Amino acid sequence: MAATVITIAQQKGGAGKTTLAAQLAVALAHGGARTVALVDIDPQGSLGRWHKVRQERLGDDAGGLRLSEVAGWRLSTELDRLRGDVDVVIVDTPPHAETDAKAAIRAADVLLVPVQPSPMDLWATQPTLEVARKEKTHARIVLNRLPPRGNLVDTIIAEVEKLELPVTDSRLGNRVAFAASMMDGLGVVETAGRSSAAVEIRALAEELLAIAKAHK
Repeated sequence: MAATVITIAQQKGGAGKTTLAAQLAVALAHGGARTVALVDIDPQGSLGRWHKVRQERLGDDAGGLRLSEVAGWRLSTELDRLRGDVDVVIVDTPPHAETDAKAAIRAADVLLVPVQPSPMDLWATQPTLEVARKEKTHARIVLNRLPPRGNLVDTIIAEVEKLELPVTDSRLGNRVAFAASMMDGLGVVETAGRSSAAVEIRALAEELLAIAKAHK
Protein backbone atom coordinates (compact mmCIF):
# COMPACT_ATOMS: atom_id res chain seq x y z
CA MET A 1 0.00 0.00 0.00
CA ALA A 2 1.26 3.49 -0.84
CA ALA A 3 2.44 5.64 2.03
CA THR A 4 0.13 8.06 3.79
CA VAL A 5 1.39 11.62 3.21
CA ILE A 6 0.80 14.21 5.94
CA THR A 7 1.74 17.79 5.05
CA ILE A 8 2.16 20.42 7.76
CA ALA A 9 1.67 23.97 6.48
CA GLN A 10 0.89 27.41 7.83
CA GLN A 11 1.68 30.75 6.18
CA LYS A 12 2.53 32.41 9.48
CA GLY A 13 6.04 31.72 10.76
CA GLY A 14 6.60 30.46 14.29
CA ALA A 15 3.48 28.31 14.36
CA GLY A 16 5.37 25.21 15.48
CA LYS A 17 5.39 23.27 12.19
CA THR A 18 8.85 21.75 12.57
CA THR A 19 8.35 20.69 16.19
CA LEU A 20 5.03 19.16 15.19
CA ALA A 21 6.59 17.29 12.24
CA ALA A 22 9.34 15.79 14.40
CA GLN A 23 7.04 14.90 17.29
CA LEU A 24 4.48 13.27 15.00
CA ALA A 25 7.16 11.27 13.21
CA VAL A 26 8.52 9.86 16.46
CA ALA A 27 5.04 9.13 17.81
CA LEU A 28 4.09 7.29 14.62
CA ALA A 29 7.35 5.34 14.52
CA HIS A 30 6.66 4.14 18.06
CA GLY A 31 3.01 3.45 17.33
CA GLY A 32 3.10 -0.06 15.97
CA ALA A 33 6.18 -0.85 13.86
CA ARG A 34 5.38 1.86 11.32
CA THR A 35 8.12 3.07 9.00
CA VAL A 36 8.21 6.84 8.80
CA ALA A 37 10.04 9.32 6.58
CA LEU A 38 10.37 13.08 6.95
CA VAL A 39 10.68 15.43 4.00
CA ASP A 40 11.89 18.95 4.73
CA ILE A 41 11.31 21.52 1.98
CA ASP A 42 11.94 24.49 4.28
CA PRO A 43 15.26 26.15 3.33
CA GLN A 44 15.76 27.09 6.98
CA GLY A 45 16.63 23.43 7.61
CA SER A 46 15.56 23.22 11.26
CA LEU A 47 14.20 19.71 10.84
CA GLY A 48 17.49 18.62 9.32
CA ARG A 49 19.41 19.96 12.31
CA TRP A 50 17.13 18.07 14.69
CA HIS A 51 17.64 14.90 12.64
CA LYS A 52 21.42 15.33 12.75
CA VAL A 53 21.33 15.57 16.55
CA ARG A 54 19.19 12.43 16.52
CA GLN A 55 21.75 10.60 14.37
CA GLU A 56 24.55 11.60 16.71
CA ARG A 57 22.56 10.20 19.61
CA LEU A 58 21.00 7.08 18.07
CA GLY A 59 23.22 6.21 15.11
CA ASP A 60 23.08 6.81 11.38
CA ASP A 61 19.58 5.37 11.01
CA ALA A 62 18.30 7.99 13.52
CA GLY A 63 16.24 5.42 15.34
CA GLY A 64 14.48 4.39 12.13
CA LEU A 65 13.49 7.87 10.94
CA ARG A 66 14.53 8.77 7.41
CA LEU A 67 14.97 12.39 6.35
CA SER A 68 15.06 13.98 2.90
CA GLU A 69 15.93 17.65 2.47
CA VAL A 70 14.81 18.78 -0.99
CA ALA A 71 13.73 21.92 -2.77
CA GLY A 72 10.00 22.30 -3.18
CA TRP A 73 10.13 21.70 -6.93
CA ARG A 74 11.66 18.26 -6.26
CA LEU A 75 8.99 17.18 -3.78
CA SER A 76 6.90 15.15 -6.22
CA THR A 77 9.89 13.11 -7.36
CA GLU A 78 10.99 12.49 -3.77
CA LEU A 79 7.51 11.38 -2.71
CA ASP A 80 7.33 8.98 -5.66
CA ARG A 81 10.59 7.45 -4.41
CA LEU A 82 9.35 7.13 -0.83
CA ARG A 83 5.75 6.05 -1.27
CA GLY A 84 6.51 2.37 -1.77
CA ASP A 85 9.15 2.14 0.94
CA VAL A 86 7.51 3.59 4.05
CA ASP A 87 4.10 3.69 5.73
CA VAL A 88 3.96 7.42 6.49
CA VAL A 89 5.65 10.49 5.01
CA ILE A 90 5.51 13.80 6.88
CA VAL A 91 6.28 16.95 4.88
CA ASP A 92 7.46 20.11 6.66
CA THR A 93 6.91 23.27 4.62
CA PRO A 94 8.30 26.82 4.81
CA PRO A 95 6.12 29.81 5.74
CA HIS A 96 5.39 32.47 3.15
CA ALA A 97 6.21 30.14 0.23
CA GLU A 98 3.00 29.75 -1.69
CA THR A 99 4.37 27.71 -4.60
CA ASP A 100 6.19 25.15 -2.44
CA ALA A 101 3.32 24.90 0.04
CA LYS A 102 0.83 24.39 -2.78
CA ALA A 103 2.83 21.46 -4.17
CA ALA A 104 3.07 19.90 -0.71
CA ILE A 105 -0.65 20.36 -0.07
CA ARG A 106 -1.53 18.86 -3.44
CA ALA A 107 0.54 15.76 -2.65
CA ALA A 108 -0.95 15.21 0.80
CA ASP A 109 -3.58 12.75 1.95
CA VAL A 110 -4.23 15.09 4.85
CA LEU A 111 -3.07 18.64 5.57
CA LEU A 112 -2.39 19.71 9.15
CA VAL A 113 -2.43 23.44 9.95
CA PRO A 114 -1.12 24.36 13.43
CA VAL A 115 -2.85 27.35 15.01
CA GLN A 116 -1.66 28.96 18.22
CA PRO A 117 -4.18 30.83 20.42
CA SER A 118 -3.77 34.18 18.71
CA PRO A 119 -5.88 36.04 16.16
CA MET A 120 -2.85 36.38 13.84
CA ASP A 121 -2.46 32.61 13.65
CA LEU A 122 -6.15 32.13 13.05
CA TRP A 123 -6.26 34.74 10.29
CA ALA A 124 -3.18 33.21 8.65
CA THR A 125 -4.93 29.85 8.21
CA GLN A 126 -7.40 31.12 5.64
CA PRO A 127 -5.07 31.18 2.58
CA THR A 128 -3.69 27.74 3.45
CA LEU A 129 -7.16 26.26 3.84
CA GLU A 130 -8.21 27.87 0.57
CA VAL A 131 -5.33 26.15 -1.23
CA ALA A 132 -6.41 22.85 0.33
CA ARG A 133 -9.97 23.41 -0.86
CA LYS A 134 -8.83 24.09 -4.42
CA GLU A 135 -6.53 21.06 -4.39
CA LYS A 136 -9.28 18.89 -2.85
CA THR A 137 -6.99 17.95 0.05
CA HIS A 138 -8.56 17.06 3.39
CA ALA A 139 -7.40 19.66 5.89
CA ARG A 140 -7.49 19.94 9.66
CA ILE A 141 -6.49 22.72 12.03
CA VAL A 142 -4.77 21.60 15.21
CA LEU A 143 -4.88 24.00 18.16
CA ASN A 144 -1.26 24.18 19.26
CA ARG A 145 0.62 25.48 22.32
CA LEU A 146 -2.57 26.04 24.27
CA PRO A 147 -2.07 27.42 27.79
CA PRO A 148 -4.00 25.64 30.55
CA ARG A 149 -6.62 28.36 30.74
CA GLY A 150 -7.42 31.89 29.67
CA ASN A 151 -10.06 33.98 27.97
CA LEU A 152 -8.10 34.18 24.72
CA VAL A 153 -8.06 30.39 24.37
CA ASP A 154 -11.83 30.27 24.81
CA THR A 155 -12.24 33.11 22.30
CA ILE A 156 -10.09 31.40 19.65
CA ILE A 157 -11.91 28.09 20.10
CA ALA A 158 -15.26 29.86 19.82
CA GLU A 159 -14.08 31.66 16.66
CA VAL A 160 -12.94 28.38 15.08
CA GLU A 161 -16.33 26.86 15.82
CA LYS A 162 -18.18 29.94 14.52
CA LEU A 163 -16.26 29.87 11.24
CA GLU A 164 -16.91 26.12 10.98
CA LEU A 165 -13.25 25.46 10.30
CA PRO A 166 -12.14 21.81 10.17
CA VAL A 167 -10.36 21.10 13.44
CA THR A 168 -8.89 17.98 15.03
CA ASP A 169 -10.38 16.57 18.19
CA SER A 170 -6.83 16.39 19.57
CA ARG A 171 -5.22 19.54 20.97
CA LEU A 172 -1.65 20.25 22.03
CA GLY A 173 -0.82 22.13 25.20
CA ASN A 174 2.04 24.57 25.70
CA ARG A 175 4.30 21.83 27.06
CA VAL A 176 7.97 22.34 27.92
CA ALA A 177 8.47 18.62 27.30
CA PHE A 178 8.12 19.09 23.55
CA ALA A 179 11.01 21.57 23.33
CA ALA A 180 13.13 19.66 25.84
CA SER A 181 12.96 16.46 23.80
CA MET A 182 13.81 18.32 20.58
CA MET A 183 17.06 19.56 22.13
CA ASP A 184 18.17 15.93 22.42
CA GLY A 185 17.09 14.93 18.91
CA LEU A 186 14.23 12.92 20.36
CA GLY A 187 10.46 13.01 20.63
CA VAL A 188 8.44 13.44 23.77
CA VAL A 189 7.18 9.84 23.58
CA GLU A 190 10.82 8.81 24.00
CA THR A 191 11.79 11.19 26.80
CA ALA A 192 8.54 11.48 28.77
CA GLY A 193 6.32 8.67 27.56
CA ARG A 194 3.69 9.04 30.28
CA SER A 195 3.47 12.81 30.17
CA SER A 196 0.47 14.83 29.03
CA ALA A 197 2.52 15.95 26.01
CA ALA A 198 3.12 12.34 24.95
CA VAL A 199 -0.56 11.47 25.37
CA GLU A 200 -1.55 14.46 23.24
CA ILE A 201 0.87 13.78 20.36
CA ARG A 202 -0.05 10.08 20.24
CA ALA A 203 -3.73 10.98 20.05
CA LEU A 204 -3.09 13.44 17.22
CA ALA A 205 -0.99 10.94 15.28
CA GLU A 206 -3.69 8.28 15.44
CA GLU A 207 -6.40 10.79 14.53
CA LEU A 208 -4.50 11.92 11.43
CA LEU A 209 -4.00 8.35 10.26
CA ALA A 210 -7.71 7.69 10.71
CA ILE A 211 -8.60 10.79 8.70
CA ALA A 212 -6.22 9.85 5.91
CA LYS A 213 -7.51 6.28 5.81
CA ALA A 214 -11.11 7.44 5.64
CA HIS A 215 -10.42 9.60 2.59
CA LYS A 216 -8.02 7.38 0.62
